[in-house]
Amino acid sequence: MSFSHNLGSRSPFPLRLLIFLVFLILYGKSQKETLQVKVGVVLNTNVTLVDLSLRAINMSLSEFYKTNKDIKTRIVLHIRDSKQTVVGAAASALYLIKKREVVAILGPGNSMQAPFIINLGNQSQVPIISFSATSPVLDSLRSAYFIRAAHDDSAQVQSISAILKSFRWREAVPIYVDNEFGEGILPYLVDAFQENNVRIKYRCAISLHSSNDQIENELLKLMTMPTRVFIVHMLPDLGSRLFTIAKKIRMMDKGYVWIVTNGIADLMSLMGESTVEAMQGVLGVKTYFSRSKELAYLQYRWGKRSGGEELNHFGCWAYDAATALAMSVEKIISIRPKKQNETDLDDLATSLSGPKLLKALSTVSFKGVSGRFQLKQGKLEATTFEIINIEESVALIRPIIWPGDTIVVPKGWDHPISPKKLRIAVPKKDGFNQFVKVTKDANTNVPATSGFCTEVFDTVINQMPYHVPFDYVPFETSDGKSDGNYDEMVYRVFLGEYDGAVGDITILANRSAYVDFALPYSESGIVFVVPVKDEREKGEWVFLKPLTKELWLLTAFSFVYIGMMVWVFEYHADEDFKTHKMSDKISNVFYFSFSTLFFAHRKPSESFFTRALVVVWCFVLLILTQSYTATLTSMLTVQELRPTVRHMDDLKKSGVNVGYQSGSFTFERLKLMGYEESRLKAYDSPQEMRELFLNKSSDGGIDAAFDEVPYVKLFMAKYCSEYSIIEPTFKADGFGFAFPLGSPLVPDISRRILNITEGETMKLMENKWFYGERHCLDSTTTDTPIQLDHHSFRALFMMVFVVSVILLFLMWGSKRYKERRVEEIELVAQDEVNEEGNVVDGDEADDNDHHVVDVDTALLRRKKLTSTSIPTRRATPLLRLKSA
Repeated sequence: MSFSHNLGSRSPFPLRLLIFLVFLILYGKSQKETLQVKVGVVLNTNVTLVDLSLRAINMSLSEFYKTNKDIKTRIVLHIRDSKQTVVGAAASALYLIKKREVVAILGPGNSMQAPFIINLGNQSQVPIISFSATSPVLDSLRSAYFIRAAHDDSAQVQSISAILKSFRWREAVPIYVDNEFGEGILPYLVDAFQENNVRIKYRCAISLHSSNDQIENELLKLMTMPTRVFIVHMLPDLGSRLFTIAKKIRMMDKGYVWIVTNGIADLMSLMGESTVEAMQGVLGVKTYFSRSKELAYLQYRWGKRSGGEELNHFGCWAYDAATALAMSVEKIISIRPKKQNETDLDDLATSLSGPKLLKALSTVSFKGVSGRFQLKQGKLEATTFEIINIEESVALIRPIIWPGDTIVVPKGWDHPISPKKLRIAVPKKDGFNQFVKVTKDANTNVPATSGFCTEVFDTVINQMPYHVPFDYVPFETSDGKSDGNYDEMVYRVFLGEYDGAVGDITILANRSAYVDFALPYSESGIVFVVPVKDEREKGEWVFLKPLTKELWLLTAFSFVYIGMMVWVFEYHADEDFKTHKMSDKISNVFYFSFSTLFFAHRKPSESFFTRALVVVWCFVLLILTQSYTATLTSMLTVQELRPTVRHMDDLKKSGVNVGYQSGSFTFERLKLMGYEESRLKAYDSPQEMRELFLNKSSDGGIDAAFDEVPYVKLFMAKYCSEYSIIEPTFKADGFGFAFPLGSPLVPDISRRILNITEGETMKLMENKWFYGERHCLDSTTTDTPIQLDHHSFRALFMMVFVVSVILLFLMWGSKRYKERRVEEIELVAQDEVNEEGNVVDGDEADDNDHHVVDVDTALLRRKKLTSTSIPTRRATPLLRLKSA
């Protein structure tokens, strides 16, 4: 038996009464030492989420005071029901501040009720601490007394944008509840999407009070749009209805992408099992709380008390908010609110404890169940989110399961289920119909289109991996005239009057600000076209034109040089040449040099070296004369077409008229280039362009035209022999198909354009619509006449010079050799003569006559040897014969 039982059974009644009185005294004393602090709570008390939050607050305070027994303050909660209305929340807050004199208010339950309560708290200096009002719009109230003990919704937009970027989705539709909570995230979502070039083409706002039929109608409207990526931002009550209806109308099938914000992802436990089943394949951005012993211990205690019910993120924030408030209250110790007047809001007094409590809240820091609790600029900062995938089975490593129970990543858009045909605008043109031509059936008045541009578009659409129905709509007025220029047609696409534009539409920077262009499918560039004239060489000096001035001078110098070399060779070889007069020598030499152009000489040269040099020189002259003859013949007989204007600058200086195509951007480009508007003439077709050229500027025509390469090539296909293109070529990006900004058709069409331009398909279409173009490209003219210059014959003249120098050295060497041999012969002859003189003795007188004859004969032989260069091997035997 216990001690208390024994005491109770044995002690008399007065003793027991005494013990009870002592206990009351001690308890009352302890209560007097503890300061009661009034704190208001404004929540919707009949809502499941709020009930969970209230239990979390009570558990937080209970455990805080149980753990910290030496605390001198105690928070006493005064709970008021907001009745799920803004007015009810405001009235509750006003009652708590004026009647109950609370030092702080926990709440309100949602972002719609928050603005008015925040203003009340700011005026009375009573801190308003919310753990569930997450709309970032509340920051715009700029109230220092508003404490957000939660993450605001804008913190998750970067995570959502990262998902879209990783899967390369370029368009998304936000579906949100039509109130402050839903609208608050939109500006931040748009900014985050723009950074990754993701477009929000449509916004779907659903009222909290919408019927199921109204929700279904909104979803059916989304089915008629190409976008298949939806961002859902609402709370579970409306979200459950939305996904149930989406499942019903087959919007949870393959090809759809659904991403929910933490408004649903954090509260999945509040959604029914049927709703979770309907949400299979949905991605969610969920608030991430790191696993800590504080969180694990709380979840254990929570599950034990609530029978296994899950503690969500709002419950964790409510738990930490109550703990932070209790710690802050304890810091300021003494709280004495000023006496409040019981009048209207104008007389609302301020709390003396408010500033101190606000300062304590801003400095409190502890490790809570939701992570580090530390306020920055009045709110908790979020750093990490986790991406969840709602599916039936769970695996450690498994790819994302998308709607329709598939692992294939949806492309993010598709053609509408019940599509209307795309309205594709085509220009109404009076000329250049090879590109676009619009006609109407005489009986049905139904427009029909043809031309190169529309055939390219038809080919591209036929190669698309999905069906794209469309109709060509002529860009014309009711009377069949053009409804404006190409800039206006492109702007109508931007306004949504057309779903695209097809034709000879040039891709320009200013147009790209309103529409998206697919890749160009034509050649690019803008050029000047001018007439050409026949410049066959005529005149009395035409015979000089085949050779350049430098080549004429080089040839003349070569004749003089060859003459001088012949003179040198002949002077040393021919004794008769030395006896001629100087004038005869010069005339003979140069006559010899020039006459080699026409005939060979009857009298051969005396010098071997002259003959060798003449052979080489005749070879050079043969090539030179034949080239000259061919070039002169070409100049006199072949037609040479050259532009009448050689450069764009010549057009400006001459002041002639310049043509441009009606409705083209080239008109503005010409004005920017400095051409006067009065000098610019418009044309609508190649025929009109031709007529303006024939009239010329003096008769109101043109002397040049400025147009894009495809039009010029079409014009040149007919008149290539009469016109030419001059430099420079100006930059342009060619023709492209225009679509609304962010259109998902653009990348797919661009890929198909690459396919046909890299193959033979484009060439076949060009040959079909622009036949004869290749022939004209081969007949382009040049700006410079053909002349033979000295560079072409440099090797030949160099060969003559080298050969002449070699022959000169050979002649000099041969001459030296002969002179040495003659000297040797003279010495031999002198010796023989002396020997013959010494032999004469007594018979000297008788042989005197014979001796004289021998000497004379020897002298004569010497002279002959010197003049005729007889070899020494023949001269020596003759001398010996005479002496014998």
